[in-house]
Amino acid sequence: MKVEFAPRSVPLQRRLQTAAVVQWVFSFLGLAQCCIAVFIGLLFTRLWMLSALYAVWWVIDRDQPRRGGRRVQFLRNCAVWRYMRDYFPITLVKTAELDPRQNYLLGFHPHGVLAAGAFLNFCTEATGFSTLFPGITPHLMMLSLWFHVPFFRDYLMSGGLVGSDKQSASHVLQRPGGGNLLAIIVGGAQEALDARPGSCTLLLRNRKGFVRLAIQHGTPLVPAFSFGENNLFDQVRNPKGSWLRWIQHRLQQVMGISLPLFHARGIFQYSFGLIPYRRPICTVVGKPIPVQKKQKPSEEEVDQVHEKYLKELSKLFEEHKARYNIPADSHLEFI
Repeated sequence: MKVEFAPRSVPLQRRLQTAAVVQWVFSFLGLAQCCIAVFIGLLFTRLWMLSALYAVWWVIDRDQPRRGGRRVQFLRNCAVWRYMRDYFPITLVKTAELDPRQNYLLGFHPHGVLAAGAFLNFCTEATGFSTLFPGITPHLMMLSLWFHVPFFRDYLMSGGLVGSDKQSASHVLQRPGGGNLLAIIVGGAQEALDARPGSCTLLLRNRKGFVRLAIQHGTPLVPAFSFGENNLFDQVRNPKGSWLRWIQHRLQQVMGISLPLFHARGIFQYSFGLIPYRRPICTVVGKPIPVQKKQKPSEEEVDQVHEKYLKELSKLFEEHKARYNIPADSHLEFI
């Protein structure tokens, strides 16, 4: 007997999509704190041995985030990420082939508030990265601070996240045989403070460390721009020179993370909350920029490659902006 299942209704699909986004937002806003609470709480129960054993494992495994992480393909392919993809939706666009015999350093722009495009495209298979770029294994750098949180560190590494330090980057870029892509959100946490709808400002003018890293390893640079990344949240006005921006800047210097005061919609209403708006994101990956390997590049050599990168990123933006409803008079601004 043939059994047929009725397709899910549109309201149910939308609820599943919203639930997927809620768990993602929670994972970055509250999961780390919950993991710390569980780890400490278990020490005061009959299950204290679980935390004790994990602590031993933690010490033994402490360098893994700097050695390429520990991806779990099952989790990268989990259905929850496909629901999250469809919520916005998020798409990944390839403009050039990447040779799997080489390693690559990809600059991702802009950061946005929570870097939704970077996470979904490079830490999951929801947008089909492995299909678009066969033979390429993506890694996304994240602030090393988060890899010091018990349990949470394993969750991060399962998607391909690695620590944001030079040792971690070098481990990926110098892997023999090629086929590795290291994605860096160049603007970092500081750029998140300028993430608001319509913004085309990138914190990139004096960010040259990733260029120097590419030269030292002879790794091609790949520019990528995520259209719509800044449109997911509204942010409390914080112009430079304001008391709020001063506080945010000081907290970032002390903690290493920025604290943008953002808001969007709620779970059951659309007027206010921390859930991102349903607005499309399209991450366009540009063509590789060849880089000549040199162990100790001069400032002039770094500046030359950096300037070329800025031009290629601007060109990528200009060539694709019309497709994503960016006004013709809007251009990238580097600060």
